[in-house]
Amino acid sequence: MAASFSSSLHSCGALLVLLAGSAALGGCAGISETVAPAFADPARYELYDCKQLEAERKALANRTGDLQRLMDKAQTGAGGAVVSELAYRNDYVAVRGQAQLADDAWRRNRCRETPPDAKPEPSTPQRPVIQPAPARPGSTAR
Repeated sequence: MAASFSSSLHSCGALLVLLAGSAALGGCAGISETVAPAFADPARYELYDCKQLEAERKALANRTGDLQRLMDKAQTGAGGAVVSELAYRNDYVAVRGQAQLADDAWRRNRCRETPPDAKPEPSTPQRPVIQPAPARPGSTAR
């Protein structure tokens, strides 16, 4: 009977440790959203115009997606959750922080997305078309 009680106490202790560990890791996942801006320079996007912000936001979205895919892939292997956290989480949190700051600057500047069918502005100055002045009535050409 004592062995049974000891075994059941050991099982309850293991379960309690497992639940506490899960809660701690779950808390870390929630913290990353609020701590993310702490890992980025808040003044980085102050002087960006809307065109620069649009390109930066797209690049950050692509980088966030890449890191998320790498983290998901790492979690499929043995010990993947630990590898994912150690290898990619810091970069992921930093990129999310930069994205939040870029989005804040986007809203502050009241930027709008460029329509996909918009023609890009010419990169080199175009020569103006010079036409002869119109002839005045009553004047003769020499």
